[in-house]
Amino acid sequence: MSEKLSLNPALYAEVTPAGAYYAVSSPTPDSARRMLVRILREGSLAPLTEERLLALAEAETVEQGLQLLYRLQRLEFVQGTETPRPQPEGNLETMLPDLLGRLSDSGRALLADDNGFYLACSGFRHESAEEIAALAGDMLSLSQRHALLLKNNLNISNSAWAISNPAGHSELGFFPLHVGRQSFVLIVGGNPQLQGVEFVTLVESLSRRYS
Repeated sequence: MSEKLSLNPALYAEVTPAGAYYAVSSPTPDSARRMLVRILREGSLAPLTEERLLALAEAETVEQGLQLLYRLQRLEFVQGTETPRPQPEGNLETMLPDLLGRLSDSGRALLADDNGFYLACSGFRHESAEEIAALAGDMLSLSQRHALLLKNNLNISNSAWAISNPAGHSELGFFPLHVGRQSFVLIVGGNPQLQGVEFVTLVESLSRRYS
């Protein structure tokens, strides 16, 4: 299979929403997560040549880099595009409120750090945002304490939590995001909308700041 792999040097590497989520879904780095974060930070700078592939994949040979890239493509974490995705405009602080609002069908979302303080919010009142951020910090700590139970005993690799209604629909969802040595929690009121470019932009912006 490796002999058939080849690189199209005219294409840009672009991380999909699923790839962005995988990149920050665990504090434990692996080769796939490291490559995804580098593509998020640098993929739009130039087409993916063999030299850039070696750097992005931390590979010793082009074949090793192609194997990793192929695996990410098979998982639909990375795709090739003829034009680079536009870079986010403005700094992180100014763009976060509008960006967060697009991640919920009700326009309600906030981003908290691992200490329980919120960085930005959309659709929540200030007092509620403070309390929800504190709850998110407790939720992150709870998730970390019981990580072995969830992953090893119950075979649950997803670290997200949700408060759901009797029909099973999320009313308040908590999504831990691990960027470099910093952890965040994305809290979404209503149904989360994480399948679009807005979520990729959020992870990309956090990666540029904190990775």
